[in-house]
Amino acid sequence: MASKKGSKEVVKLENKETGYFYTTTKNTRSENTAGKMKFRKYDPKLRKHVVMTEAKMPH
Repeated sequence: MASKKGSKEVVKLENKETGYFYTTTKNTRSENTAGKMKFRKYDPKLRKHVVMTEAKMPH
């Protein structure tokens, strides 16, 4: 069964130091994803894993 329209949102995970970013989806209906997301992801500019935080997507 297909999900209802609008339950997922595309977000940008960005490292503020280098400006490198990933894009991912976020479930807007879940209580677990309330607030800003933070993940440890690889930054090739620094050549190590750093904390990437949710940033605004340009529209």
